[in-house]
This record gives sequence, C-alpha cells and structure tokens, in this order.
Amino acid sequence: MIKEFLNKLADPIISFPLVTILFVLMYKYYHFVGTKKFLVWFSVISLAVFGWACTDPNFLAIILWPDNIPISILVVMLVYFQWLSLYKASVNDQRIEAGDVPIEATPEEREKVWCWPNLVYTELFAIIGCTVFLVVWAIVFKAPLEEPANPTWAPNPAKAPWYFLGLQEMLVYFDPWMAGVVLPVLIIVGLMAMPYIDTNPKGNGYYTFAERKMAIFLWSYGWLVLWIFLIIVGTFLRGPNWTFYGPFEYWDFHKVVAENNVNLSEFFWIKWFNMALPSNIFIREFPGILVAGVYQFVLPYAFMFTNKGKQLIRGIGYIRYFILIFLALGMLSLPIKMVLRWLFSLKYLIAMPEFELNL
Repeated sequence: MIKEFLNKLADPIISFPLVTILFVLMYKYYHFVGTKKFLVWFSVISLAVFGWACTDPNFLAIILWPDNIPISILVVMLVYFQWLSLYKASVNDQRIEAGDVPIEATPEEREKVWCWPNLVYTELFAIIGCTVFLVVWAIVFKAPLEEPANPTWAPNPAKAPWYFLGLQEMLVYFDPWMAGVVLPVLIIVGLMAMPYIDTNPKGNGYYTFAERKMAIFLWSYGWLVLWIFLIIVGTFLRGPNWTFYGPFEYWDFHKVVAENNVNLSEFFWIKWFNMALPSNIFIREFPGILVAGVYQFVLPYAFMFTNKGKQLIRGIGYIRYFILIFLALGMLSLPIKMVLRWLFSLKYLIAMPEFELNL
C-alpha cells in the first residue's frame, strides 16, 4: 500500500504542485531549513527511506542503471549545496539584521591571498582528486556502451543526455518548435540579461536572501522546479514509449496510456458551442489568440498598477520592468501549460499548423 501510494504521489500531476509548495516553504522558512540540525535530521530520514526503497527490485534497477548512477550523485550534491546556500544566507541575514556585516565582509574573510601558489595548488589538488575518482569509477563500473547505431531500430525509451531531459520532457507539453528552439533561447537570453535587469547593489559578494528575495526566488524556481525536477522526471520516471512509471513500478513495454488531447479552439467551438470549427484560421483560433494576448500583453500593464509593480518600476525603470515581466511570463508558461494538460488534456492554446505556429 505504501509503494502504491508513493507511485501515485510521484505522478507529475501531484508531484509537481507538491514540489512547488515545498519550494515556497523552503524559502519562507529558510532560517529553519538552513540549520545544521535540519540537515542532520533530513539526512537521517532520507537515508532510511532510501534504504527501504532499495529493497524493491524495480526501484533498485532504475537507480543502478549505469546511466542513472551519476545523476543520482548529482542530485545528492545539488541538495547539499542548496542547503549550504540557505545556511550561509540565514547566518548573514541574521548578522545584517543585528547591525553586523556579513561573514564575507569580516577582516578574516576579506584577507587576500596570492593566485600563486594558493589558488593554483587548490586547483591542482581538485584535478588530482577528480582524476582519481574517474579512474576508480571506470574500473568499478562498466561503461554503458551499446552496439553501433542501427537506423532500423531505436531504443525504447529513447532518451537524450541527462542535461537535455528537461527539454525532452517539455516536448510533452509544447510544440517541438517551442520546446526545442523558442524556450531554450529565452532561457539563454534571460540568463544573459539577468545581471543587467537586476540593479540591486545588495547581495554582491556574500550570501543573502532577505536582500534579494525576488531575484533569488525567481531564478531558483526556474532552476530547481522547472529544470531539475523535469530532469529527474525524465530520468527516473519516464519509461518505454515515454510513459510515466512510478518509482516502484515495473517498466512494462506493453503499457499503453490512452490520452485524448484537445486544442482550445476545439473546446471553444465544438464542445462549448456545439458547432463545427470555422474555416477561417484566425476566427478558429481567436479564443487562443485572445487568451495569449491577455496573458502576454495585458497582465504586464495590469501588474504595473499594483503596489509590487510600482515598487519594481521605481527600482529598475520601465524598460527593465517590461523585459523582466516578459521573461517571467515566458518561464511561468511552462507550469501553466503543464497544469492545463493534466487537468483538461489541453494540447495547444493556438493551433496553426498552416503557419507552423502552435502554442
């Protein structure tokens, strides 16, 4: 019963909102999360649950799959370094609130050292340590190499490298042109534009959250929830035919999930008005165009008149404000589209294959 419950809990329709809630709570109570006591208890509970889960052959087979072992190690490292950032931010915020300077600004931490030999020796030891680790890894674990590529046969599931599994998961919810070109370009442009949009001088050179709440929260949500979570889903929970499987579920190649995805225009004209789709493309897709237009062009102006919007404009100006809102809405379009697909089987808001435009 516990395994069946966890299998259903891992379903993205449940796990994604749950991860979002946990993410919000993590930053809301970061003074509690960023403590050594929390790390100890979290580690003990996690190890106990992981040890119990490894008694299941299906879970163990997924974890010990040669391609998945490095990803499991990376997930553990990511959790630790995320906690470490919260720990240091919590300590600094408490010091700043008490009228003191951050730890990084104390004379002991600001003491400068020479690049040679201090930094070079540190890098040399890091290189030696990584080399030893890779040599031992290559001896203990066999390389997951398969036979030469065969154009008449494709592996099932056919998965991209782990760092692209987030994009492959996005293909479930977006048109290939959107998931493979538009959204990755927005991600790259957004990362490049962040230093020029966020003009807050606080938080440079030291860990903090209280002084950079919006910037850290938005960036971390896009990184942890909208990228790392999708990689985990694509790695451990997507099986043959890209079908979802729970962590304790056997990967059955004959499992078929019937999905009837419907466009918004079909919802609007056929289901709600009980009439055929209009022959004119723009009339047919007018509901989707209206929704997308309101989302992308009306919401930024409406947010301007709120207290948060006015405060944001005073801090960064109108040009940076509209660029920031445009990128933020583009990022939020992914979870919105995912929820609409899960709840209403909605495929596209705008479906114009005649122009290769599907949103």
